[in-house]
Amino acid sequence: MPARIVVHDKWVTNEGDLVEIKVWDVERSASFPDGVKYSMVFIHGGERALCYDNERGKGHHEHRSGREKAVEYKGLEHLLGKFEKAIDELRGELYGNAR
Repeated sequence: MPARIVVHDKWVTNEGDLVEIKVWDVERSASFPDGVKYSMVFIHGGERALCYDNERGKGHHEHRSGREKAVEYKGLEHLLGKFEKAIDELRGELYGNAR
């Protein structure tokens, strides 16, 4: 089964930051045991400030402040909510009450 994109959403926040979410339906494998591949990124000032992805060989993880750490995957809906909450926290750090 070839990879099939099921979500591709991209927008600019009121402050000018970029958010992009891509999700692919992929064949289950050792690299993608959940049958999903994703990249969720928040770009601030032209730099990746936050990213969730499950790059082949690394599993589910987060990039933030130059660090990488594993994240628990309880399904796509849960992960999207977690990403949205992390963006809200980061925007709060950057702009105060941004939303």
